[in-house]
Amino acid sequence: MPLNEFDLIARYFAGLTPARDDIRLGIGDDAAVVSVPPGHDLVIATDTLVAGVHFPPDTDPVAIGHKALAVNLSDLAAMGADPAWALLALTLPEADAAWLAAFAEGFGRLASESGIALIGGDTTRGPLTVTVTVHGRVPEGQALTRNGARPGDAIYVSGGLGAAAAALALREADADPDALQASRLRLDYPEPRLALGRALRGLASAAIDISDGLLADLGHLCQASGVGAEIDVDAVPRHPALTQLVRGDDTTWYDWPLAGGDDYELCFTVPDAAQSRIAAVAESTGIALTRIGEITPGEGLECRHADGSAFRPGAGGYQHFGP
Repeated sequence: MPLNEFDLIARYFAGLTPARDDIRLGIGDDAAVVSVPPGHDLVIATDTLVAGVHFPPDTDPVAIGHKALAVNLSDLAAMGADPAWALLALTLPEADAAWLAAFAEGFGRLASESGIALIGGDTTRGPLTVTVTVHGRVPEGQALTRNGARPGDAIYVSGGLGAAAAALALREADADPDALQASRLRLDYPEPRLALGRALRGLASAAIDISDGLLADLGHLCQASGVGAEIDVDAVPRHPALTQLVRGDDTTWYDWPLAGGDDYELCFTVPDAAQSRIAAVAESTGIALTRIGEITPGEGLECRHADGSAFRPGAGGYQHFGP
């Protein structure tokens, strides 16, 4: 017998994620009821993933479930927030039991790891589309934002960039299979940097997660802060899988880390007075943090090589409605 909407929710999503004491009413009513503790601000983010746009149609549904939640948790990480509650709106061509079970597995596993609870949402028929809304909490007045960078602040990036973009570009290429697999894991299973976001509260002057590409997202941060930036393209950390896939002077050696997107690392700025604390943050979180440049007066991004020579990027980052 085909599943109806309510059977689908009850079978695959009710009870999927951890219970929390701050949930007054969860899945099963017209809306959820939650409690925000005194002294905290509520942080809310939402993202939509569309088949063929945000993931290849043949993507494992376990990975789709993971990524749908991960990209939203990455937004909470960029704000320094602790995950609390999630809403899921799922549009499906059909109620495929095997697909739903796998999707719920990926979503539920990451939810359990991050401590976020699914408290409601919606299901409907149509082209495969997944929309997740997350709610997080941060101590009052301590949320990280994009608008606090000032001239002289150092620019840092977490982890390594470019592997996810390489996975998309080289899907059909004759390349190192192990490196391609490692790159595909970066594309399908991004790791939201939640612990790093918490550690940067009171330390970073501004922060953003890297979803559309380093240059594009750093540009958003600079625009919000009313500043410019100069970066050393040779200092930008590349994911190890990328170094196995790209050799010599291939321009993608730079383009994928700078503009490829889907990295979901954090880019953040730190005032000079706080530089001494960065090493301790890297050690405590186990995440590599690399200084790649400096915030400058004025506007615009300048890219240079380590020897000071100018570098002209081949791409500027992903835009849904760009030219």
